Amino acid sequence: QVHLVESGGGLVQAGGSLRLSCAASGSIFSDTVMAWYRQAPGGQFEFVAHILNNMRTTYADSVKGRFTISRDAAKNMVYLQMDSLKPEDTALYYCNCRAVFTGDNYWGQGTQVTVSS
Repeated sequence: QVHLVESGGGLVQAGGSLRLSCAASGSIFSDTVMAWYRQAPGGQFEFVAHILNNMRTTYADSVKGRFTISRDAAKNMVYLQMDSLKPEDTALYYCNCRAVFTGDNYWGQGTQVTVSS
């Protein structure tokens, strides 16, 4: 079992920055994909970014060039640096951990990001 806790959300003006953190605890295996997803009010649940154990990253087109995902394996932490924020980035952001070999999927409770125009 893996427990994920997000933090770092808040209210920011358009053009500003926020850094989300996700602390993972429990039975953490080495081969995992760590990711961030989001859901805007009344909107669809969407992929934001993920990072593999080899640090290879993938981003949604909507955040490419503005967001940066990173992970610290020693601390079991994952981060999402969000720059040049837009009102359309307003959403509840979720941390996700997927074990590569078992397919087990874990989710945090989410952290709210609100970008004012």
